[in-house]
Amino acid sequence: MTSPTPQTDIPPVARYARVLSIAGSDSGGGAGIQADLKTMAALGCYGMTAITAITAQNTQGVRTIQALPPELLAQQIDAVVEDIGVDAVKIGMLHDVGVVRVVADAIRRHRFAHVVLDPVMVATSGDKLITESTVDCLVSELFPLATLITPNLDEAAWLLRLDAIGIDELDQAAERLQALGAPAVLLKGGHLPGPQLTDLLLLPDSRIERWEAPRIPTRNTHGTGCSLSSAIACHLALGAHLVEAVAQGRDFVRGALLAGADMQLGHGHGPLNHGHAPQATRRLPL
Repeated sequence: MTSPTPQTDIPPVARYARVLSIAGSDSGGGAGIQADLKTMAALGCYGMTAITAITAQNTQGVRTIQALPPELLAQQIDAVVEDIGVDAVKIGMLHDVGVVRVVADAIRRHRFAHVVLDPVMVATSGDKLITESTVDCLVSELFPLATLITPNLDEAAWLLRLDAIGIDELDQAAERLQALGAPAVLLKGGHLPGPQLTDLLLLPDSRIERWEAPRIPTRNTHGTGCSLSSAIACHLALGAHLVEAVAQGRDFVRGALLAGADMQLGHGHGPLNHGHAPQATRRLPL
């Protein structure tokens, strides 16, 4: 009888760019961790999740939110960090004060290199997702720990206790958000009126970068903010500097919006086409 051939282990020479999404689950698949994982896969990164809450929602709105215990969230984060490792973190919906504090503690303990915080407070449908006390905790606990925050104009107005923010107020609004503790601020201009949109990035050294582009006519915008913050986290994990990561993240989302503009899925705000230009999983040196 022939002896079995012993298996030879292949020594590892590379690894994946590892991105962790700490966010809520969207049963409709268009936003939250579902959008994050689709974005990460499309950009060639290895996506992982720590789920904060489970929502019952679709393209028309959020029906209910079921929070997961903060202790379970902490265990999810620790499990993936201790075994797989994390190159960048995207943070989405954090529904209560206890969850915010768990995430802040995890960032401090694990010393994540890149943290992109999307302060998700209002869904595309208009549904409010968190309370005022949670917003206050988010600002005090997480803004100083983030690499970048990415509020839309409605969220920025809520954070600054303003009725609205117009095109002429973007600079001042970004500066006020930075004064709350965020090192860098990306103000997303999708809620500006008119055919032209402006996104503004305020950097830690007070430099400002702007991107202007024509509005893409589509109702399929569900998950745009989730996808953008995830795309930025991916590019940071892959080694891009912040301005480059934001620019490349914007390019991905605009491509996904254009590719999905004429699609029909559901009866409300449909999703982006995350798979419009998929990339093979990237290999990084060990």
